[in-house]
Amino acid sequence: MHTNLLVNSRPWQYALLWLLGLSIGVVSAESNAADAAPPAGRRTENVVLITYDGFRWQELFGGADESFIDKEFGGVGEVDATRDRFWRESPEERRRILSPFFWSTVAIQGKVYGDPEHESVGKVTNGMFFSYPGYNEILTGFADPRIDSNKKNPNPNVTVLEWLNAKDAYSGRVAAFTSWDVFPFIINAQRSGIPVNSGWEPLPREPAGEPLNRIAGEIPHVWAGVRYDYFTFRGAEECLKHDHPRLLYISFGETDDWAHKRRYDLYLDSARRTDEYIRRLWELVQSLPQYAGKTSFVFTTDHGRGETRENWISHGDEHPGSDLIWMAVLGPDTDAGHPPAGIVTQSQVAATVAALLGEDYNAAVPQAGQPLPGAIRSE
Repeated sequence: MHTNLLVNSRPWQYALLWLLGLSIGVVSAESNAADAAPPAGRRTENVVLITYDGFRWQELFGGADESFIDKEFGGVGEVDATRDRFWRESPEERRRILSPFFWSTVAIQGKVYGDPEHESVGKVTNGMFFSYPGYNEILTGFADPRIDSNKKNPNPNVTVLEWLNAKDAYSGRVAAFTSWDVFPFIINAQRSGIPVNSGWEPLPREPAGEPLNRIAGEIPHVWAGVRYDYFTFRGAEECLKHDHPRLLYISFGETDDWAHKRRYDLYLDSARRTDEYIRRLWELVQSLPQYAGKTSFVFTTDHGRGETRENWISHGDEHPGSDLIWMAVLGPDTDAGHPPAGIVTQSQVAATVAALLGEDYNAAVPQAGQPLPGAIRSE
C-alpha cells in the first residue's frame, strides 16, 4: 500500500490520536453539554470549514470559460463532451451546472463574498498567493512572512482549530481531513494534538463494506502528496457520523492540481464533484440529531489563479488575479441575502469560524481579521 511518509515517521502514540482523542470527545459529549450550549439567541453549536484549493472566483460566479474549453490552452481531452456538460449561454446557467448545490442552497440561504456583480471583493493579504501561506492565513487569521514556501515545516502559529481544541468545550472534538499531505504541518498536528488525516494516509474509519484503504493503495496515484478528494470526503463523512466533532475542517485539493496540469475539463469535473460532496455533507448533518439545525458551514479557497488562457494554470505574486478569492457562510445564524459591498479578506475566516461558535478569537489574537460582515445576524 502506498502511504504518506508522515505515517511511518510518527511515533505509535501519535498514530493512536485518532482513536484516543475522538473517542474521548464522544464519551465526554454529554458531560460537556452545558459548555456546548451556544450564546443566547445563537443556534450554531458546530462548524464545518471547507476549502477548495485554488478554485477561481471566475468559475464559481460565471461557470465554465468557453475560451478555455479547447486542447491548446485548456488541455481538454474531449472538447465537445466538455462543452455539452458545462457550457450554457448565460453565466447564471453555467454556474448552476457547475455548482448546483452552491447556487440552489448556499447562495440562496446564506452569504456569499467575492462576487463583483454585487460589489464584493475577496482578497488574500499574505502577498504570496500560494497554498501554505494561504492556509496559514485562513486558519490563523493573519499573514506570516516567515511562511514563504510549501515545505513541510511545522507551523509556528496556533490555528483557530488548535485554539478551540484547547478549550474544554471542544477538547478532543476538533478534526481535519485533507487531500494534501502538508496539512499535518500547517495545523501542527504533533503540537496541537488535533487528528489530521491527509494525503494517501489510510482513513481511520472506513465505511461499512467499503475497503477504501485497500482501493487507495491499488489505484494509480496521479500525485504523490495529494489523494483524490473522494477519499477525503468519505473519511470526513464517517467522522461526522460516528465521532461527532464540533469543528471539522475539510480541505479538497483536486481543483488546484488538475489546473496545474492544464486539464480544464478535469478541473471542472473536480469542482462539480466537490459541490456534490458538500451537498451530501450538508444533508447528512441535517439528518443527525447532534447537528440538525445547529451546524454552520464556512467555505473558501486558499488563493486565486491567473486570469488569461495562458496562465490560468498558475498562481503566485507574478500572476495577476491570484490575490482574488471568494468565501461563503451557510447556517442557522446567517441571514440570506447579499453581504455588504466592500472588500473582505482571507484573514477574516478564522474569527468567523470562532464567532459562529460564540467564541471571541480576536480577543486572544488581536492581529487576526474581524468576522466577515453579515456572516452572523445581529442579536
